[in-house]
Amino acid sequence: MNSKHYKYIFLLLPAFVVSCDKKLDLVPTDTVESTKAFRNMADINLGIIGAYAVLGSSDITNTSLVSDEVMLPTENITGGGIATHRWQIDGSNGTITSAFNENYVAIDRVNRVLAALDVISTTPGEQSLKDRYRGELLALRAYCHFELIRNYASKYEAGALGVVYMEQSAIGLPSRLSFEATMAKIKADITAAKPLMPSSFNDKTRITKAAVSAIQARIALYEKNWDEAITYSTEAISMIPLATRAQFPLIWKDQSDAEVFWKLRRATAADGLLGDFYYRTNNTVLYAPAYKLMNQFDQVNDIRFSSYIKVDNNRGAGKIPNIVIKYAGITTANLADVKLYRTGEMFLIRAEAHAEKNMITEASNDLNTLRAARITGYTDETFTDKTQVIDSVYAERFKELAFEGHRFFDLRRRNLPVVREPEDAINTLGSVLLTPNDPQYAFPLPDAELKVNENMVQNPGY
Repeated sequence: MNSKHYKYIFLLLPAFVVSCDKKLDLVPTDTVESTKAFRNMADINLGIIGAYAVLGSSDITNTSLVSDEVMLPTENITGGGIATHRWQIDGSNGTITSAFNENYVAIDRVNRVLAALDVISTTPGEQSLKDRYRGELLALRAYCHFELIRNYASKYEAGALGVVYMEQSAIGLPSRLSFEATMAKIKADITAAKPLMPSSFNDKTRITKAAVSAIQARIALYEKNWDEAITYSTEAISMIPLATRAQFPLIWKDQSDAEVFWKLRRATAADGLLGDFYYRTNNTVLYAPAYKLMNQFDQVNDIRFSSYIKVDNNRGAGKIPNIVIKYAGITTANLADVKLYRTGEMFLIRAEAHAEKNMITEASNDLNTLRAARITGYTDETFTDKTQVIDSVYAERFKELAFEGHRFFDLRRRNLPVVREPEDAINTLGSVLLTPNDPQYAFPLPDAELKVNENMVQNPGY
């Protein structure tokens, strides 16, 4: 999706005019009042689509760049993302701060549509649709703020710096909430959204009731609310089962929606084609799968390996043989939709939560069930203690969720360092170990945001 395809385009904040030291109460000429932009339910729907339109894949690309998920091959001479990959990060780094702008623009659009939804005239027959739209908007607002927390919270724990929670479109100088206060608002929005969403609505390019359960499960994981993580992941699993081994490769070619809760439609280059981040159709690998990751797989029997990675030893001299093909599509390169939530993740969330509650049998069952669905000839593993299971869950998340925007955040959830193997660090200028004590372990807020808002606080160390 691309915002240029839609009728209404909104600014993040309304403009104001100052002349001769006197503030003038003028309506900006480049904005449209919500009451005029939204006249009926069709307009509301266009506004919702416009909010979805600005969502991108910066979480996926940024976590690949800063973690041990990819390596920088010599053939990449584009310069794109290289400073970020080398952890040369600060608030002026447009790559690492892109998720900040992307999500707040989406939130602003959501809030404008919500404001219009409160005053628009509807018929009695439109009430159920109005409720669904409200639920979708509240869920989308919760999702965007949660992505901001994942990217920009100073830590994932009580007392840490969270983010500003935008509940209306307005000019102001807001302050960052604490991590726990931000999470409370996220949970309030997603909880309010859920009963408004009909089970019959099943468009996977938008947030559905099943997707809400999946979002709640991931939120609970970051909050370390293990009971809720089990509850919501179980809800999600009951609605959408795991893909079969035959179905799984087709997910990444957009030939199957098996186990997908929610995806971002990618149709043109303007939508931000995720595959293009890893591999260009001119036969250039920009970022290759890390050898550290590749060595985790049973490369013969694990269907995930051949679905995610291609090894081509005929690429030519000076070319790395390893290519990320997860988003390559089927007939036209780099056109696969971005899968935001899948059932595979839900099994891993539930396994981790079970392990944290010392429910070793239940955690083992979840982990073995997932592996059996992915690996031909898999034999169940026996686990004896909590640490063993959690270590295995993290190793499985590294494989299952590769190139889906989780690895760096997973390490942060456990305060684990990013450790790159020597063969993955040939072009990193020595950037092989990133610890929780390093400033770059938490992403910075954009410098521009701090310059215009005296109440905004930067993450420590920048």
